[in-house]
Amino acid sequence: MTVHERLSFIEKAGYSCGDAAANLVFMSMILFQLNFYTDVFGLSANTAAAILLWPRLWDAIFDPVMGVLADRTNTRWGKFRPWVLWTSVPWAVVMVLAYTAPDPAWGWSTGMVVAYAGITNTLLMTLYSMNNMPYSAMSGVMTGDLNERTKLNSFRFVSVNAAQFIVGGLTLPLVAKFAQGHDRAHGWQVTMTLWAVACLVLFLVTFFTTRERIKPISGEQASPKQDFLDLLKNGPWIALVVYTIFHFALLSFRGGAHYNYYHHYVDKAAMFDFIAALGLTTPDPAGTGSLADALGYIVHGTRDQVANSNVADVFNSIINMTGTAVTIVVIMLSTGLSARFGRRAVGIGCFGLSTLTACALYLLPPTAVWAMLGLAVLGAAVYAPSVAVMWSMYADAADYSEWQTGRRFTGMVFATIGFALKTGLALGSASFLWLLAGFFGYDTQQPAAANAIEGYRVLSSLAVGALFAACTLSLLANKLDKKTTTTMAEELAQRRQQAGAVPAAA
Repeated sequence: MTVHERLSFIEKAGYSCGDAAANLVFMSMILFQLNFYTDVFGLSANTAAAILLWPRLWDAIFDPVMGVLADRTNTRWGKFRPWVLWTSVPWAVVMVLAYTAPDPAWGWSTGMVVAYAGITNTLLMTLYSMNNMPYSAMSGVMTGDLNERTKLNSFRFVSVNAAQFIVGGLTLPLVAKFAQGHDRAHGWQVTMTLWAVACLVLFLVTFFTTRERIKPISGEQASPKQDFLDLLKNGPWIALVVYTIFHFALLSFRGGAHYNYYHHYVDKAAMFDFIAALGLTTPDPAGTGSLADALGYIVHGTRDQVANSNVADVFNSIINMTGTAVTIVVIMLSTGLSARFGRRAVGIGCFGLSTLTACALYLLPPTAVWAMLGLAVLGAAVYAPSVAVMWSMYADAADYSEWQTGRRFTGMVFATIGFALKTGLALGSASFLWLLAGFFGYDTQQPAAANAIEGYRVLSSLAVGALFAACTLSLLANKLDKKTTTTMAEELAQRRQQAGAVPAAA
């Protein structure tokens, strides 16, 4: 295999389907899970925080175990690809169970409800790790070409953002639609069943269209302990672990903060006028055949009745969909940036600018809905180029270990990154609730209290900006610049040719 090996369009697109599926779960967790537990399950803020925290911390601990298993998996399909197939059906089943709220008629105690939520969330997070860690590692063994890896991850994150567009834009309207004649819990169950079926199909597409090519240069198999000790000598990996904790804490923190910001801080009359200007309101609850009905949006009544409507759900969805659409377009237009400037430089620039756009949200009054949309567009545009390059940097960190030690342990690299990812997710969701309760007196029974609203405003802007700044500083500590990664890739390609490594069977 040479360093210039190319992947077909079908293989790149097929690979991207796996993370589109994963993000049907991931973005549901980021955007809605916190409020699902407080609003639908009826749990307190501290209980919901614990349910979000502990399963994710367990999953973070399980990720390195999964990395060891994946690195030592040997099948005719490769090391990582089989796990996408093996976990696809259990994933879909548990996904539905995790978003099925116990019926009050069952007579469950609060303890039983908490146990059910904790168990199903833990199972879902475990299956996520068993699927997504090997899936992510695949990008490091499908090709050794640096630019081809970036293109592969560009395909991947176009699909990721397409899934985020669907989840962020359609989940709440579909929940509202399916809840008609039932309750919100039923709406969630049906909506997540749709996403679960889509996950199953997309995982199968990924399995049948991809191939692993890069095999270890050395047949030597070190112990998991030795793999981890060698990782501790990998400076770029350490910087990326720290970055990943901050980045995914940022994503889950921002998801909960923005949901509450749009639902409780932003003026509902202003949101109604905004939605009406787009033709997405229906005056008749029975439906009028309008654009709103065609899209499934449920905003009824007049401007004076918006307090009882789903206006915040729709506005939140529009913001999510617009930001995601911009991200998709910018990803496609910015694939050449990393080739010109290097992945590290692109990441630092994107996160630095994102710090400023996040903080700017604090300056907006509750009626400035068009300015909020503008900031969402600007924020998405400056953040988007970082999306593909960051996951390519994880593969670079795996290459760096091979460059140093002569052994390749891609699974361990991505598993420990997965540990950082899950830890960040857990800390982000839980810390949002802790900060609300500790500094702003948040109470789930009074989410619109004045002090809580100020909390939403501060945490949605200044706190998010601080997390973006922490990501920027972490990337500055990563020394894998363009020159180093190019030299490393060329030397590794020569070693593989000299070792006579052959591609794994399809």
